[in-house]
Amino acid sequence: MSLRDFIAKQWIDVIEWVEPEDGILAYQYPMQDREIQNGGQLTVRASQFAVFVNEGKLADAFGPGLYTLTTQTLPILTYLKNWDKAFKSPFKSDVYFFSARTQTDQHWGTQNPISIRDKEFGAVRLRGFGIYSYHLSDAKTFYTKISGTRDIYRVADLEGQLRNTIIAKMTDTFAASQVPFLDMAANQGALAEKISDQVKPAFTDYGLTLDSFVVENLSLPDELQKVLDQRISMNVLGDMGKFTQYQVAHAIPIAAANEGGGAVGIGAGLGAGVAMGQAMMDAVKKSTSTPSGGAAPAAAGTLAAETKFCSECGKPIARSAKFCPECGKPQA
Repeated sequence: MSLRDFIAKQWIDVIEWVEPEDGILAYQYPMQDREIQNGGQLTVRASQFAVFVNEGKLADAFGPGLYTLTTQTLPILTYLKNWDKAFKSPFKSDVYFFSARTQTDQHWGTQNPISIRDKEFGAVRLRGFGIYSYHLSDAKTFYTKISGTRDIYRVADLEGQLRNTIIAKMTDTFAASQVPFLDMAANQGALAEKISDQVKPAFTDYGLTLDSFVVENLSLPDELQKVLDQRISMNVLGDMGKFTQYQVAHAIPIAAANEGGGAVGIGAGLGAGVAMGQAMMDAVKKSTSTPSGGAAPAAAGTLAAETKFCSECGKPIARSAKFCPECGKPQA
């Protein structure tokens, strides 16, 4: 080894880190058995922190700027190394750089549905997903609790921990809110704010700051979503009696056509259609009956007694009619 190589290996005059790629949160400066020169320069770029660590103990931390390393700029390290009178040169210390840039477009989502008690639907399971962003704000805390002595610590290494933290806080928010699912799904912005308030302290404990939190979607599992869709459809229909009459009128000609051609087929099809219609009408009468047996059952019975169906087109007509007003078919 030449004298130049020996000197280059032993002395460090400038300490700096240029981030080679996105997604790095912490980086250990390679000392390689070298020592830091008295009066050496430390460059900390914008959106960076630098921390000196002496034998596993945190020492001085630096924000963006250019620093000359002396006993004045390294007071904690001076104390840890027992430099009573003067700066000892050269000296050894581990140096870690941290990226404080905002980490955007981070995704969260529920791997498994979250079970909650809903006021309207009872016990339901929810799924959700969205995005969030954060930045490293406390290098010492992050080093102590997260990155430690690793040579490099990436955003991807922290992703699972943050996602699980978010889901845990979401569950707490749902349990405490007592807000029905439909209201939560309709107010995702307000829901995101509540979850964000719950998540921020957990991020702070890691030395991070949560910058934004977005709920992009909140939904039920497929089987529960089908039940919800059916309930919404029933509410939209409103008057079930009128809807059933409409269904009966359309079901009879379809049933007749599916039984085959000819008069016998038509008759059999009509029989099936009438039976179906009668069953549906009975169901309607039962659902609309009152406890006292008042006017509703009587009205339904009167309507059924005064109505029949055309043998040709299946339209409901008056029982006394001799011809169908729709298709003109003579009636028996």
